[in-house]
Amino acid sequence: MHLICGVDEAGRGPLAGPVYAAAVILDPARPIAGLADSKMLSERKRERLAIEIRERAFAYGIAFASVEEIDSINILQATLLAMCRAVDALPVQASQALIDGNRCPPLAMPARAIIRGDATEPAISAASILAKTARDAEMRRIHDIFPQYGLDRHKGYDTVGHRAALALHGPAGFHRKSFAPIRALLERRG
Repeated sequence: MHLICGVDEAGRGPLAGPVYAAAVILDPARPIAGLADSKMLSERKRERLAIEIRERAFAYGIAFASVEEIDSINILQATLLAMCRAVDALPVQASQALIDGNRCPPLAMPARAIIRGDATEPAISAASILAKTARDAEMRRIHDIFPQYGLDRHKGYDTVGHRAALALHGPAGFHRKSFAPIRALLERRG
């Protein structure tokens, strides 16, 4: 059987938290209506679709690369690492991988990068949704421990509110020290 998995990431740009990736093999016998790039969907719609994807997909895998890995190997390499881990987490091996973006991670199967694939390939859209909802859940979990940063609202992205919290409280262990705004804050704080 020729199994194609879609692969996408969530969380390359934020100042905080891990980068997540997902790999999804859709089941043609169980179609999912409404798949789209996760950034184009409301949070509520993403959450609903994530449940449906988990129930109806032939297989899926979700993985991440930690803040420490991001700071150690850079965000691009950490993203590719998370993608490899997501594909490895699939309970069955895919025959081919369709990757959102312009680079493919080193996989054990043929892979093709598709720019804006999260908007054009349903399996990549599904992966986009699973990666985004998994990362958002992790950011809410961190928020429960460190509510002063407002991670439940901005999910670690570089917003005015996040910058204000950083100025007041300083960076925490879940912040990406290799990212320029965090690095600059750490240097100013000595």
